[in-house]
Amino acid sequence: MKAGRCFLQTVGVLVLFTVARATGLLGAPRYVYVSVCLLTVALVLIAWSARATRADLGLARTDMRAGLGYGAGAFGIVLLVLVVAAVIPATSGFLHDSRAEIGGGRLLYELGVSIVLLTAIPEEFAFRGVLLGSALRLWGPWRASVITSALFGLWHIEPTLHTMSDNRAVAGASASVGGQVLVVLGAVTVTFIAGLVFCWLRLRSRSLIAPVMAHVATNGLALAVAWFTVHWGHLRW
Repeated sequence: MKAGRCFLQTVGVLVLFTVARATGLLGAPRYVYVSVCLLTVALVLIAWSARATRADLGLARTDMRAGLGYGAGAFGIVLLVLVVAAVIPATSGFLHDSRAEIGGGRLLYELGVSIVLLTAIPEEFAFRGVLLGSALRLWGPWRASVITSALFGLWHIEPTLHTMSDNRAVAGASASVGGQVLVVLGAVTVTFIAGLVFCWLRLRSRSLIAPVMAHVATNGLALAVAWFTVHWGHLRW
Protein backbone atom coordinates (compact mmCIF):
# COMPACT_ATOMS: atom_id res chain seq x y z
CA MET A 1 0.00 0.00 0.00
CA LYS A 2 1.32 3.45 -0.94
CA ALA A 3 0.41 4.83 2.47
CA GLY A 4 1.93 8.32 2.28
CA ARG A 5 0.27 9.21 -0.98
CA CYS A 6 -3.02 7.70 0.15
CA PHE A 7 -3.02 9.70 3.39
CA LEU A 8 -2.19 13.03 1.73
CA GLN A 9 -4.69 12.56 -1.07
CA THR A 10 -7.43 11.66 1.39
CA VAL A 11 -6.72 14.72 3.53
CA GLY A 12 -6.71 16.87 0.39
CA VAL A 13 -10.08 15.54 -0.74
CA LEU A 14 -11.59 16.06 2.71
CA VAL A 15 -10.28 19.64 2.86
CA LEU A 16 -11.70 20.41 -0.59
CA PHE A 17 -15.02 18.90 0.41
CA THR A 18 -15.10 20.97 3.61
CA VAL A 19 -14.34 24.22 1.75
CA ALA A 20 -16.92 23.43 -0.92
CA ARG A 21 -19.51 22.62 1.74
CA ALA A 22 -18.81 25.81 3.69
CA THR A 23 -18.99 28.05 0.59
CA GLY A 24 -22.12 26.46 -0.82
CA LEU A 25 -20.43 25.01 -3.89
CA LEU A 26 -21.99 21.63 -3.20
CA GLY A 27 -25.46 22.98 -3.84
CA ALA A 28 -28.59 23.00 -1.72
CA PRO A 29 -28.75 20.74 1.35
CA ARG A 30 -31.41 18.61 -0.31
CA TYR A 31 -28.78 17.45 -2.82
CA VAL A 32 -26.32 16.34 -0.13
CA TYR A 33 -26.54 12.74 -1.36
CA VAL A 34 -24.84 13.81 -4.61
CA SER A 35 -21.85 15.35 -2.84
CA VAL A 36 -21.57 12.40 -0.44
CA CYS A 37 -21.57 9.97 -3.37
CA LEU A 38 -18.86 11.99 -5.11
CA LEU A 39 -16.76 12.06 -1.93
CA THR A 40 -17.13 8.32 -1.45
CA VAL A 41 -16.21 7.58 -5.06
CA ALA A 42 -13.13 9.80 -4.74
CA LEU A 43 -12.07 7.94 -1.58
CA VAL A 44 -12.61 4.56 -3.23
CA LEU A 45 -10.43 5.63 -6.16
CA ILE A 46 -7.71 6.87 -3.80
CA ALA A 47 -7.73 3.59 -1.88
CA TRP A 48 -7.70 1.57 -5.11
CA SER A 49 -4.84 3.55 -6.63
CA ALA A 50 -2.86 3.15 -3.39
CA ARG A 51 -3.44 -0.61 -3.51
CA ALA A 52 -5.15 -0.68 -0.13
CA THR A 53 -6.42 -4.10 0.88
CA ARG A 54 -9.77 -4.94 2.44
CA ALA A 55 -7.99 -5.39 5.75
CA ASP A 56 -6.42 -1.92 5.43
CA LEU A 57 -9.92 -0.46 5.11
CA GLY A 58 -11.52 -2.60 7.80
CA LEU A 59 -13.62 -4.47 5.25
CA ALA A 60 -12.26 -8.00 5.56
CA ARG A 61 -15.06 -10.56 5.77
CA THR A 62 -13.26 -12.56 8.44
CA ASP A 63 -13.51 -9.60 10.84
CA MET A 64 -17.24 -8.95 10.41
CA ARG A 65 -18.30 -11.00 13.46
CA ALA A 66 -15.90 -9.14 15.75
CA GLY A 67 -17.08 -5.84 14.27
CA LEU A 68 -20.72 -6.70 14.99
CA GLY A 69 -19.87 -7.73 18.55
CA TYR A 70 -17.92 -4.60 19.43
CA GLY A 71 -20.45 -2.44 17.59
CA ALA A 72 -23.36 -3.92 19.54
CA GLY A 73 -21.55 -3.27 22.81
CA ALA A 74 -20.89 0.35 21.87
CA PHE A 75 -24.51 0.77 20.76
CA GLY A 76 -25.77 -0.43 24.14
CA ILE A 77 -23.42 1.84 26.10
CA VAL A 78 -24.44 4.92 24.10
CA LEU A 79 -28.12 4.12 24.58
CA LEU A 80 -27.65 3.78 28.34
CA VAL A 81 -25.77 7.10 28.58
CA LEU A 82 -28.41 8.96 26.56
CA VAL A 83 -31.32 7.57 28.55
CA VAL A 84 -29.62 8.55 31.81
CA ALA A 85 -28.92 12.02 30.40
CA ALA A 86 -32.58 12.36 29.40
CA VAL A 87 -33.91 11.66 32.90
CA ILE A 88 -31.47 13.95 34.73
CA PRO A 89 -32.74 17.56 34.77
CA ALA A 90 -29.22 19.01 34.65
CA THR A 91 -28.48 17.31 31.32
CA SER A 92 -31.89 16.80 29.71
CA GLY A 93 -31.88 20.35 28.35
CA PHE A 94 -29.09 19.46 25.93
CA LEU A 95 -31.46 17.00 24.25
CA HIS A 96 -34.00 19.69 23.34
CA ASP A 97 -32.93 20.11 19.74
CA SER A 98 -35.10 21.82 17.13
CA ARG A 99 -34.01 19.18 14.62
CA ALA A 100 -36.07 16.71 16.66
CA GLU A 101 -39.27 18.72 16.12
CA ILE A 102 -40.33 16.46 13.26
CA GLY A 103 -42.91 13.79 12.63
CA GLY A 104 -42.37 10.07 13.05
CA GLY A 105 -41.95 9.44 9.32
CA ARG A 106 -39.35 12.16 9.03
CA LEU A 107 -37.55 10.74 12.07
CA LEU A 108 -37.25 7.36 10.35
CA TYR A 109 -35.89 9.06 7.23
CA GLU A 110 -33.33 11.01 9.23
CA LEU A 111 -32.21 7.88 11.07
CA GLY A 112 -32.03 5.58 8.06
CA VAL A 113 -30.89 7.92 5.31
CA SER A 114 -29.35 11.09 6.73
CA ILE A 115 -27.51 9.46 9.63
CA VAL A 116 -26.72 5.93 8.45
CA LEU A 117 -26.23 6.36 4.69
CA LEU A 118 -25.15 9.99 4.40
CA THR A 119 -23.14 10.46 7.60
CA ALA A 120 -21.96 7.41 9.53
CA ILE A 121 -20.96 5.12 6.67
CA PRO A 122 -19.14 7.69 4.48
CA GLU A 123 -17.42 9.39 7.44
CA GLU A 124 -16.25 6.11 8.92
CA PHE A 125 -15.03 4.92 5.53
CA ALA A 126 -13.09 8.17 5.20
CA PHE A 127 -11.62 8.49 8.71
CA ARG A 128 -11.47 4.96 10.14
CA GLY A 129 -11.15 3.30 6.74
CA VAL A 130 -8.95 5.02 4.18
CA LEU A 131 -7.34 7.61 6.46
CA LEU A 132 -6.64 5.36 9.45
CA GLY A 133 -5.63 2.47 7.21
CA SER A 134 -2.90 4.55 5.59
CA ALA A 135 -1.92 6.28 8.85
CA LEU A 136 -1.38 2.92 10.56
CA ARG A 137 1.25 2.00 8.01
CA LEU A 138 2.96 5.38 8.46
CA TRP A 139 2.95 5.83 12.25
CA GLY A 140 1.47 2.85 14.06
CA PRO A 141 -1.79 2.61 16.02
CA TRP A 142 -1.31 5.27 18.72
CA ARG A 143 -0.07 8.16 16.56
CA ALA A 144 -2.40 7.19 13.72
CA SER A 145 -5.39 7.29 16.08
CA VAL A 146 -4.46 10.70 17.51
CA ILE A 147 -3.77 12.28 14.11
CA THR A 148 -6.89 10.96 12.38
CA SER A 149 -9.07 11.81 15.40
CA ALA A 150 -7.72 15.37 15.40
CA LEU A 151 -8.68 15.65 11.74
CA PHE A 152 -12.09 14.21 12.59
CA GLY A 153 -12.55 16.93 15.20
CA LEU A 154 -11.59 19.68 12.74
CA TRP A 155 -14.00 18.16 10.21
CA HIS A 156 -16.86 19.12 12.55
CA ILE A 157 -16.10 22.84 12.81
CA GLU A 158 -18.29 23.88 9.87
CA PRO A 159 -21.28 21.68 10.84
CA THR A 160 -21.08 23.03 14.40
CA LEU A 161 -21.21 26.63 13.18
CA HIS A 162 -24.18 25.74 11.00
CA THR A 163 -26.24 23.91 13.64
CA MET A 164 -25.35 25.53 16.97
CA SER A 165 -28.61 27.51 16.97
CA ASP A 166 -30.71 24.32 16.75
CA ASN A 167 -30.13 23.37 20.40
CA ARG A 168 -31.57 25.65 23.09
CA ALA A 169 -28.78 25.16 25.59
CA VAL A 170 -26.06 25.54 22.96
CA ALA A 171 -27.78 28.55 21.36
CA GLY A 172 -27.73 30.34 24.70
CA ALA A 173 -24.04 29.63 25.20
CA SER A 174 -23.19 30.78 21.67
CA ALA A 175 -24.93 34.16 21.86
CA SER A 176 -21.57 35.97 21.77
CA VAL A 177 -18.47 35.53 19.64
CA GLY A 178 -16.57 34.22 22.64
CA GLY A 179 -19.37 31.78 23.32
CA GLN A 180 -19.32 30.57 19.74
CA VAL A 181 -15.58 29.96 19.97
CA LEU A 182 -16.07 27.93 23.15
CA VAL A 183 -18.90 25.92 21.56
CA VAL A 184 -16.75 25.14 18.52
CA LEU A 185 -13.77 24.18 20.68
CA GLY A 186 -16.06 21.99 22.75
CA ALA A 187 -17.42 20.30 19.62
CA VAL A 188 -13.91 19.70 18.28
CA THR A 189 -12.82 18.24 21.62
CA VAL A 190 -15.86 15.97 21.89
CA THR A 191 -15.52 14.70 18.33
CA PHE A 192 -11.77 14.21 18.81
CA ILE A 193 -12.50 11.99 21.81
CA ALA A 194 -15.24 10.21 19.86
CA GLY A 195 -12.73 9.69 17.06
CA LEU A 196 -10.32 8.02 19.49
CA VAL A 197 -13.09 5.70 20.66
CA PHE A 198 -14.03 4.88 17.08
CA CYS A 199 -10.38 4.18 16.28
CA TRP A 200 -10.14 1.88 19.29
CA LEU A 201 -13.21 -0.03 18.12
CA ARG A 202 -11.77 -0.29 14.62
CA LEU A 203 -8.40 -1.52 15.88
CA ARG A 204 -9.82 -3.97 18.42
CA SER A 205 -12.29 -5.54 16.02
CA ARG A 206 -10.24 -4.93 12.86
CA SER A 207 -13.59 -4.14 11.24
CA LEU A 208 -15.17 -0.90 10.08
CA ILE A 209 -18.55 -2.25 11.20
CA ALA A 210 -17.83 -1.50 14.87
CA PRO A 211 -17.16 2.26 14.49
CA VAL A 212 -20.02 2.57 12.01
CA MET A 213 -22.43 1.13 14.58
CA ALA A 214 -20.99 3.35 17.31
CA HIS A 215 -21.30 6.39 15.05
CA VAL A 216 -24.90 5.51 14.21
CA ALA A 217 -25.62 5.10 17.91
CA THR A 218 -24.03 8.44 18.79
CA ASN A 219 -25.93 10.41 16.14
CA GLY A 220 -29.05 8.31 15.68
CA LEU A 221 -29.89 7.48 19.28
CA ALA A 222 -29.21 11.09 20.28
CA LEU A 223 -31.80 12.22 17.72
CA ALA A 224 -34.25 9.49 18.74
CA VAL A 225 -33.99 10.30 22.45
CA ALA A 226 -34.25 14.04 21.63
CA TRP A 227 -37.37 13.26 19.57
CA PHE A 228 -39.01 11.47 22.48
CA THR A 229 -37.94 14.26 24.84
CA VAL A 230 -39.40 16.96 22.57
CA HIS A 231 -42.66 15.10 21.87
CA TRP A 232 -43.28 13.44 25.22
CA GLY A 233 -41.56 15.80 27.66
CA HIS A 234 -38.81 14.79 30.09
CA LEU A 235 -38.27 11.06 30.32
CA ARG A 236 -38.64 9.81 33.87
CA TRP A 237 -38.06 6.55 35.66
